[in-house]
Amino acid sequence: MSSDATDLGRGLSRRRFLFGGAAVGAGAAVALGVDRALPPSRAAELDAAGLNGARTVAFHGAHQCGIDTPIAAHATYLGLGLRDGVDREDLARMMRVLTDDAERLMAGEGALADTEPELATVPAALTVTFGFGPQLVRRAAGSSAVPAWLGPLPAFGIDALEEQWSGGDLLIVVSSDDAVTVAHAVRMLLKDSRSFASLAWRQDGFRRAYGSEVSGTTMRNLFGQVDGTTNPEPGTAEFDQVVWATGSGDTAWLTGGTSLVLRRIRMNLDTWDEVDPTARSFAVGRRIADGAPLTGSRESDPPDFEATTAAGNTVISPVAHIARSRPVDSREVIFRRGYNYDVAPSGEGVSETGLLFASFQADVDAQFTPIQRRLDQADLLNTWTTPIGSAVFAIPPGCAPGGFVGDTLLA
Repeated sequence: MSSDATDLGRGLSRRRFLFGGAAVGAGAAVALGVDRALPPSRAAELDAAGLNGARTVAFHGAHQCGIDTPIAAHATYLGLGLRDGVDREDLARMMRVLTDDAERLMAGEGALADTEPELATVPAALTVTFGFGPQLVRRAAGSSAVPAWLGPLPAFGIDALEEQWSGGDLLIVVSSDDAVTVAHAVRMLLKDSRSFASLAWRQDGFRRAYGSEVSGTTMRNLFGQVDGTTNPEPGTAEFDQVVWATGSGDTAWLTGGTSLVLRRIRMNLDTWDEVDPTARSFAVGRRIADGAPLTGSRESDPPDFEATTAAGNTVISPVAHIARSRPVDSREVIFRRGYNYDVAPSGEGVSETGLLFASFQADVDAQFTPIQRRLDQADLLNTWTTPIGSAVFAIPPGCAPGGFVGDTLLA
C-alpha cells in the first residue's frame, strides 16, 4: 500500500475512534487510499501560475477565520440541529473532526475519508467558521455558560420570520472565491457532522467575484444600494473593541470570540423597480449612484443630519435608513459582512431576492438590538424589505495547532 494510503488508513482509524466506531470500514480505506495517490501537488501548480485559486487563509489563531479576513465571493451558511442524546463528550468529538476537516480543506487538501480530494486542491481563500447556539452551550456546560445575549432576538413588528431560516444549534459558515470549493467543503462538513446533528437550513450568498472590483470596494446589494460604508476596519483598535468578546466566570470560554447575528431579509425588487433614483436615494439617505450621503460628494463623507433645504426640511430625512441606523450610544457599532441571495421566485413575481445580513459584535444586546429597534420603529426601507429569517450564534475563539474550535468550552 502507498504511503498516502497508509496515512489515510491511520486517519480513518482515528476517525472511527472520534465517531465511536461510526466511520467507514477498512475496504473503503483501501479504495480511498488509491484516490489520494494524486499527481504532484495541484496547489503548487496553481501557485506557480499566480492564480487566485492558490490563495489560502491560515486556520489557526487567536480568532476564527472568516471574520476579519477579506470577504470572499461565495458563502454558504449552514444551521444544524443537534440529535437527541448528543452530550458534551459527543460535542467534543464532533468539533475535533470538523476542525480537522476545516484545517485540511483550507490548506487545499482533501479531508480525511474525502472521496473527491481533487476538488479540494483549489482553496481560493476558503474559510470555515463555526458558531454555537444556546442549546449546544447548555449541553456542553450548563445554562450559566450561555451569554445573556445568546438566544432569539426580541420580536420586531417588521419581522415575518419563517422557521426554515431561523434558529439553530450549530452554525458552519463556508466561504471561498470559488463556488465548487464551497460546494465540496459543505458536503464534507455535513457528512462528518451527521452522526451528531442534522441540517435545519442552508442559505447561499454571493458578492462580486474576486478581481471584478478594486479590493476594498463597498458591496452593493441587489437594490443597487452601497451596503456597508461605515464598517470598522479590520486590524484597527476600533474593530477589536467592536467585535471581540471578553467573557468572565462561566462565559470566559468566549474570550477572543464574538457573536453573529444572521438575518435573511427579503427585498421586494418588483416594487422597488417602480421607484425612481431620487426617491430611492431619499429612502436610503445616500445617492444610489455613488453611495455618497445626500449632504456629501463622496461615499466616505460623514452625513450631515442637521443640514436643511431652502424649505427648512432636513436634507437627509429623519426616517431615512442611515438616519435610523446611526449610533445613538457610542457602543452601537457592528461589523457587517453581508451577502446577496437570489432564488427561484414563486407566483407571478419576477424575483425572490434579498440580503443575508450578517453582523459581528461583542455583545448583541448592547450593540445590535438598539439599532434594530430603531429600524423597526421607522425606516423608509421597510417599505421594500421584510426580515424572514433570524438567528444568533456565539462564535468561539480560534484554536492553536493540536487544539480544536470550541475547546475552551468543551475540552
